[in-house]
Amino acid sequence: MATDRLTEVLDATYDCLARYGVRRTTMDDIASTMGVSRSAVYQYVNSKDDAFRRLAERLHTEALVQAGQAAAADAPYAERVRGVLDAKLRLVLRLTGDSPHTAELMDAKARLFGDICLGFTTELRGLLTELFTDAETHAGPSDGTATLSPSDAADVCLALVRGLESTPDGARLLPPAADALLAGLLGGAPQIRPAGSDGATVPVG
Repeated sequence: MATDRLTEVLDATYDCLARYGVRRTTMDDIASTMGVSRSAVYQYVNSKDDAFRRLAERLHTEALVQAGQAAAADAPYAERVRGVLDAKLRLVLRLTGDSPHTAELMDAKARLFGDICLGFTTELRGLLTELFTDAETHAGPSDGTATLSPSDAADVCLALVRGLESTPDGARLLPPAADALLAGLLGGAPQIRPAGSDGATVPVG
């Protein structure tokens, strides 16, 4: 029951976010949207900031679950990689499309959400790196044409999605763009260096 009520609080918080943004939303706004008193809202969140942070965590966790399911699917590697990228893109497009304010939950530099955004990207990078590592292992020894490590390939894929996030037609462009990219990374001769041969760092954003 408490979980259901927290879900209602976070749903109301999202509604307020879409209307007012983080800074202008108040606890009274959240309570009014729920049709309860402000003291009732305080039973489930400590403050407005706590409500927004929990909301950001929920949305990023949902997207990460989708990405994990795609990565673990019984499907070709290219399809699994596309599924991971699609989970990130859909989250961003949803938040940027619902309201000018909802995208604030994806702000990697925000005081409240920066670590959540960075953690989300890091987890996605890990999923992609594992996929490329496994794909390289199954592909067999390199024939000398390898150009990218698994983590570099993951970074390239994430860079592709970041570019599509600001493109109005990003959702439509992701499948052909990912297919073109993955044809080079996964198709034909192995294009991935063995894992452990790079010193790449985790990107921010």
